[in-house]
Amino acid sequence: MYATILLLHVLGATLWTGGHLVLTLSILPGAIKNNDPQPLLDFESRFEKLAMTALAVQVTTGMMLARHYLPNPALWFAEAQPFSAIIKAKMLLLLLTLLVALNARFRVLPQLAALSSGTPMSTSKTRLLYTMATHVMVVTLLSVAFVIVGVGVRTGWFY
Repeated sequence: MYATILLLHVLGATLWTGGHLVLTLSILPGAIKNNDPQPLLDFESRFEKLAMTALAVQVTTGMMLARHYLPNPALWFAEAQPFSAIIKAKMLLLLLTLLVALNARFRVLPQLAALSSGTPMSTSKTRLLYTMATHVMVVTLLSVAFVIVGVGVRTGWFY
């Protein structure tokens, strides 16, 4: 069972992190260079359902993996448990990811989409494009940090 849970966790991480790396390294530079948010909006609309599913899989399997290593959730926050630092790091990364992603999804993207529908590029539209780019880059860096911490669990880097 552990191997299946770990596999699902890694597949979720692959989709989440890989999609954000494609967005950051491939889609975003063109959108900024051309001062056109439409490619970013198009990618987001296609990727969102897959990304949210991958994130849900990661959260669910992550909790299961945490329980595998420390069966008592009260120990997840105990200073005496070396593995609790890894669980706390993952939870902090998750909280930061959720805050940035929710802000992008419910505040920045709707404004950017509203301004993008057929209107010429304006200062406010450019500002929103750069705000969205910042959100994308922060979530991408957080997702890479998730991978680093996860690999650190399996390699013993952090304990």
